[in-house]
Amino acid sequence: MMILIVTGVSGAGKSTALRALEDVGFFCVDNLPLPLIGRFVELLAHAGEVQKTALVADAREGDFLAGFREAFAALRAQGHTLEVLFLTATDENLMRRFSETRRRHPLGGDDLPRGIALERQMLAGLREVADAVVDTGNLNVHHLKGIIQERYGRQEGFALTVLSFGFKHGLPAEADMVFDVRFLPNPYFVESLSALAGTDAEVATYVLGNDETREFLDRVEGLLLYLLPRTQREGKGYFTIAIGCTGGRHRSVAVAAELVRRLSAAHKVTLRHRDLGRVAS
Repeated sequence: MMILIVTGVSGAGKSTALRALEDVGFFCVDNLPLPLIGRFVELLAHAGEVQKTALVADAREGDFLAGFREAFAALRAQGHTLEVLFLTATDENLMRRFSETRRRHPLGGDDLPRGIALERQMLAGLREVADAVVDTGNLNVHHLKGIIQERYGRQEGFALTVLSFGFKHGLPAEADMVFDVRFLPNPYFVESLSALAGTDAEVATYVLGNDETREFLDRVEGLLLYLLPRTQREGKGYFTIAIGCTGGRHRSVAVAAELVRRLSAAHKVTLRHRDLGRVAS
């Protein structure tokens, strides 16, 4: 069985993540005590109808959190695939969210900064073993839902995504590997190309016609063709490669599309342009 442990700080979006996982076929349970996970999975496996389940484990577990390593090791020893997704955000983002919803922090009550600090301390071990850490501070619920479903929603096979983005809009929270192409000549400063995008043939020709671009792509392609099969061998079901330039409209878009073309012979790849639709500034 595929077991996904969803954890992280209060206010970071665990409920949103759980709803997104339900939509792609996960059997979801919120706040199941850790000592019961083994028995719960045993019952699901015996029934034979559930292939993947998502369980929330967070600071509400209290003293039960101390035994998470043993519980996870026992499940893996039984042959189950277990991954840990940790959701987080900055203190400022968390305080704003609690203020907007007028919720009390489960650990700090009205002393919100104390509650956040205490919770981070309690969950440090889970963050340490997490397979993916997603900072949701700059994500809305729709973006977070999209990330979750992109990573965990495929029914079979290896979910490989190549994502273009702009550094000035922040690093993509879902990235497993980031490449910076800001060293390449920028079409933004070419008058005839500035208003176009990396999806336009003129811009793509300008970017991909550069010797440094070709060398960069050759080196990245070689690295990924070596790395990705070994990533799959370790049981990872998804991988997101992020290509970034300044604004996410020209260089990263063209390079990401070419990288997808090169990788498509060996892998099924999804191409996504995060910042292409933003107004140029």
